[in-house]
Amino acid sequence: MNKTELVNAIAEKAGISKVDAKNALDAAVEAISDALVNNDKVALIGFGTFATVEKAARQGINPRTKETVEIAARKVVKFKPGAELAAKVK
Repeated sequence: MNKTELVNAIAEKAGISKVDAKNALDAAVEAISDALVNNDKVALIGFGTFATVEKAARQGINPRTKETVEIAARKVVKFKPGAELAAKVK
């Protein structure tokens, strides 16, 4: 499902226009992004939790040259599905 399909599904399920659904989706994505940038967790009960995690620097291997390379430390976004979502997907 892409963003357009998601907007259409939101509009249909909520009984609102596609423009309002797109604005709501954009606002939700922006709010989640802002929270993650500020290292906050976003917990949506029944759906899951978004959080940032620090990954330490490590050694890697370039598969083409077999040279050892240093992979820099970085932050990544993790998603842990909630119990209700996990049960639905099974």
